[in-house]
Amino acid sequence: MAERTGRPRAATTLPRTAPRPPGEIRHWPRSFADRLTAPLPGVMAMSRLVRERALRPDAEGRRGIPHLPYAPAPLPAVPAGGTCVTWAGHAGWIVRTGGLTVLTDPVWSRRILGTPARITPVGVRWEDLPPVDAVVISHNHYDHLDAPTLRRLPRDTPLLVPAGLGRWCRRRRFTRVTELDWWEAVELGGVRFDFVPAHHWSRRTLTDTCRSLWGGWIIGAPGGRRVHFAGDTGYGHWFAEIGRRHPGIDLTLLPIGAYEPRWWLGDVHLDPEEAVLAHRDLGARAMAPMHWATFLLSAEPVLEPLARLRTAWERAGHPRELLWDLPVGASRILGPEPSPVSDRTGPASAATPPDRR
Repeated sequence: MAERTGRPRAATTLPRTAPRPPGEIRHWPRSFADRLTAPLPGVMAMSRLVRERALRPDAEGRRGIPHLPYAPAPLPAVPAGGTCVTWAGHAGWIVRTGGLTVLTDPVWSRRILGTPARITPVGVRWEDLPPVDAVVISHNHYDHLDAPTLRRLPRDTPLLVPAGLGRWCRRRRFTRVTELDWWEAVELGGVRFDFVPAHHWSRRTLTDTCRSLWGGWIIGAPGGRRVHFAGDTGYGHWFAEIGRRHPGIDLTLLPIGAYEPRWWLGDVHLDPEEAVLAHRDLGARAMAPMHWATFLLSAEPVLEPLARLRTAWERAGHPRELLWDLPVGASRILGPEPSPVSDRTGPASAATPPDRR
């Protein structure tokens, strides 16, 4: 099981590591299996999963699909010194900060390997994106590393990826690839990108389990704003350690979906209540949920993650305005000052369009 923690230790500012040179070629160990928080399920567990038919929500759980929050809107202007996040769906965000446009785990494809087609459209059309200055990847699972989407990018787009994933990117002729280990950083255009741990794993084929690393990112604007993108993760001790090493996180983007059954996914995917605990451990000010309402990856009812998250948030006593439960396609702006935030899209219950193909 994933390691559990109590309240985090008080944050202490630690010296930041010097940024690595962008694009350097590095040599990595053959396996990162020693970084696993818990053993991966074996054949018996996979057989049980199939036997219990727990791969997807049942018909009753899928009835909520037409009511999933989806409210695409034009990207708002970003004020000087501000940071804007836009949820494209799943773990894909458009983060505009420090003059850069950054994509996280971009998946603009309608379908990924091994899953039904997406149940909500992408929140922002590809042709409506501003020029992309960088892409950050959390790990190599197909719902986070989508080759058809990356092929849409110019090959000189900077890709920031976990250790061991650079060869995959260079084989696809990307020329500006930076691989990082946990707690390492790189700077682009004055914006700092720190690669931080996660409770997860990696595999893209039957023979490359844990051959590349997995993790999340802290994107730091020149003015001091910090956005934590968790990628894909279970709950455990790393959140408190990230908060200790990176105090003052303004916003954390945390996964809340793909968690049932717990015996299968509990070590590698947060459930909504654990996401609230992770937010607390990080010491982050605001939280925006992700990794739900896009692909059918597990057995929970499609509307359940958000309902449970809102309940857990309220029970924890957190201010409602600091839960940024955005619809797919919506944006929100973190202002240049420590206190103001701006919601540019309305509530997460915005109506869905009639045509969701």
